[in-house]
Amino acid sequence: MPHRLGAFEGELTRAETLPAFAYTDAAILAAENERIFRRCWEPVGNTVDVAQPGTFFTAEVAGAPIVVTRDADGTLRGFYNVCRHRAGPVAVGKGARRSLTCRYHGWSYALDGRLVTTPELGPVEGFDPGCHGLRAIRVEAWGPLVFACLDEGAPPLLTTLGDIPKETAAHDLASMKPVARREYEIACNWKTYVDNFLEGYHLPTVHPGLFRELDYGRYRVETFLNYSSQIAPIRPAAGGTTGRQYAPTAGDLAALYYWVFPGWMLNIYPDNMSLNVVLPRGPDRCVTVFEWFHKEPEAPGAADAIARTIEFSHGIQLEDISICEAVQRGLASGAYERGRFSALRENGVHHFQSLVHAALTTA
Repeated sequence: MPHRLGAFEGELTRAETLPAFAYTDAAILAAENERIFRRCWEPVGNTVDVAQPGTFFTAEVAGAPIVVTRDADGTLRGFYNVCRHRAGPVAVGKGARRSLTCRYHGWSYALDGRLVTTPELGPVEGFDPGCHGLRAIRVEAWGPLVFACLDEGAPPLLTTLGDIPKETAAHDLASMKPVARREYEIACNWKTYVDNFLEGYHLPTVHPGLFRELDYGRYRVETFLNYSSQIAPIRPAAGGTTGRQYAPTAGDLAALYYWVFPGWMLNIYPDNMSLNVVLPRGPDRCVTVFEWFHKEPEAPGAADAIARTIEFSHGIQLEDISICEAVQRGLASGAYERGRFSALRENGVHHFQSLVHAALTTA
């Protein structure tokens, strides 16, 4: 249980990592779903799928099925995808409809959540249709993304994002369109994957191709209240750009890399963006969802550039999967209890683990 985690040292040079059982214990994962994933804003879909009145898409947050709609008045809304009759789903996939109809017994709801029809309900005493609409959840849009939060008391989305909207304003993220999506099933705890994402310490050994692209000496992670940013300058190209994935650029802000608690990441470039969401599926399993967006996917040469970006990312992902699954086996081996952080390279990991610890141990 969370109380078994003990204290967490806030000073990086003295701190130890979370214990190994935090990455293998089903009770810890259950507490994380309740205290973290059900209380945080999570990206659940794209604005393009609910751009017009009458459109909807379905998703999931911490195991809870949800549906996001654009109602007849153009208002973005979110609900549990759970019929108030006997808990059947009122929507599947995405599309355009005038109403949402439960697949179990046919009860239907307007896109603003109101209960509309109750076939063959009969003379039920004390039943008020106005009190049996879909249960609402909070949804907000930012850029090309739709976010959902199951906690009514959580801060607004923009509070969670901190300075990210201001720092990315020049990129006009709202104009970017989704162009590709891939999902990877990984045999590791979700935190194992996030730990790995939040440090460049492993670049020389795990990602030799990416290491050749980046100026490792200037790689750094900056931490904020509930997110962090990674600054990864492109390595100068001696002798030209042949064989390079990234063209050398001047300045550290040619690309912006963000991680937001608990487990989603944005990689932002001048004309494109990628989203990475990590979803727990068990104490030793997770799914990572990669989605790519482009400002002008129909422009000449854009399709080839997008394909190259996706394949380069895919190769890096396979390298990360291999090491994360190996680390998970080590965490479960019984030979490892806690580790120490690199004071030079792992401040981002320490920051993440401190947030997890606080969420699990604070009443």
